[in-house]
Amino acid sequence: MRVMLTGGRGQLGIDLARVLKESHEIIALDKEQLNVCDASAVVTKMQEVSPDIVIHTAAFTKVDEAEQQPVRAFHTNAMGSRNIAIAAELYHAKLIYVSTDYVFDGKKGLPYNETDDPNPINVYGISKYAGELFIQSIHKQAFIVRTSWLYGGDVCNHFVRKIMQAAKQSKMIKVVTDEIGSPTYTYDLAEFINRLMVTEQYGIYHATNQGACSRYEFAIAVLQESALDDVTVLPITTDLFRLPALRPKYSILDHQAIRSQGLVDLPPWRDALTRYMKGW
Repeated sequence: MRVMLTGGRGQLGIDLARVLKESHEIIALDKEQLNVCDASAVVTKMQEVSPDIVIHTAAFTKVDEAEQQPVRAFHTNAMGSRNIAIAAELYHAKLIYVSTDYVFDGKKGLPYNETDDPNPINVYGISKYAGELFIQSIHKQAFIVRTSWLYGGDVCNHFVRKIMQAAKQSKMIKVVTDEIGSPTYTYDLAEFINRLMVTEQYGIYHATNQGACSRYEFAIAVLQESALDDVTVLPITTDLFRLPALRPKYSILDHQAIRSQGLVDLPPWRDALTRYMKGW
């Protein structure tokens, strides 16, 4: 099948292209090649490419900057997704929209399933949820895939790389203990999307590596995999940070839809981290 991929240079886009090229024709587009905020450009590109499937990963993902630039966040994450949905529906292409655990407020205290009501607490989460609503109202053959704590690809701005960089600069680093979630390797998410997109089981899916940990536990695991035993990780709480955006403190995603549809789930997060670090 012919697959049009937005956000082709992002960490998920990079691994999607790697996975999908084995069995599909991939047209990976970065923001210079396609501005998703330009509705006419999106329609023109959709007509030109004529894809069977569109995977929409392009997004404004800088959570703290979104608080200062809400218009930009909404233009990209909400209106950009609307533009993609309209064009994909017009040209009868399946659509996969990658969303986030940040659509939830983190107050449930239990893993969120796909039927839980979103209640985002920052601009990024609100804008991504708005994108979900546009897609659900416009496109009849759409998958919404919520994920969390992504790392992978060839980029350097994710948590694993940041911990590694901090460990090289100091023998003592501070990491929060009160943010709980599921680290997700972009390669494993790409493999799941590859399996999902050839089905007609449309709807919302929660897709993360299985299991959960705190940011603190995640950092310790990264250092263990790196054999950096001489680096001390100090546990702290988020109230010691003055970040512009609030984060959900408990955003584990339950994979109810994956189970009910009989799909193959993602591997455990610790196994995924081991494989990522070996290939780094």
